Amino acid sequence: MTLLSIEALEVRYGAVPALRGVSVTVGAGEAVALLGANGAGKSTLMKAVIGLVRPAAGRILFDGRPLEGLRADRRARMGVGYCPEGRRVFAGMTVRENLLVACWGGGRQRAQRIDAMFAMFPALAARQGVLAWQLSGGQQQMLAIGRSLMDAPRLLLLDEPSLGLSPLLTDEVLGRIPAIVAGGTAVLLAEQNAAKALGVCSRGVVLKLGQVAAEGRAADLAASDEVRAAFLGG
Repeated sequence: MTLLSIEALEVRYGAVPALRGVSVTVGAGEAVALLGANGAGKSTLMKAVIGLVRPAAGRILFDGRPLEGLRADRRARMGVGYCPEGRRVFAGMTVRENLLVACWGGGRQRAQRIDAMFAMFPALAARQGVLAWQLSGGQQQMLAIGRSLMDAPRLLLLDEPSLGLSPLLTDEVLGRIPAIVAGGTAVLLAEQNAAKALGVCSRGVVLKLGQVAAEGRAADLAASDEVRAAFLGG
């Protein structure tokens, strides 16, 4: 079943085109890697889905329902989670407070969700009373992802989670994606680290200068000499 359908999307910043005729789908229970260099349009696509930029043309459907005209908070309540680039945790709040503030449910649901996040990210459980600014970069990224999952979204938009992380921490953070999908949340992952992203996703879409340059099964993209040389740094 298709959960997210992006059809012929166009986004402009003034007269400058950022996305041109981009079509992407994400199925329920699926992780899709959105790949490309800086400026390819990955973050713009994410912002268009959550409602932070307005498309000039095209359609975005979530579970068959058009998202046009809906504010970002309404899209979030429909089940679209968003973890933006750059972590953006609440530095002066504790780990536990960062998580709790993102859950709209009652006391029992909040307790269940925070237990689930601590089970997924044990490093956070051990530091739940620590202020967010005192965490390592990897722990802050785990906290940002955990916060975006606190309301159990049906789809998570995950924008550049490995940015600024060591290879070891990149593996640790991206390695949570299969567990997120197994828990019932589909993932659209924007990443420059193509090899790592394709290793945790079932399909990939490569953007180049705001257009889809290649797409297909993750294993096929990773094995393609042409795609690897042109887009994946091979």
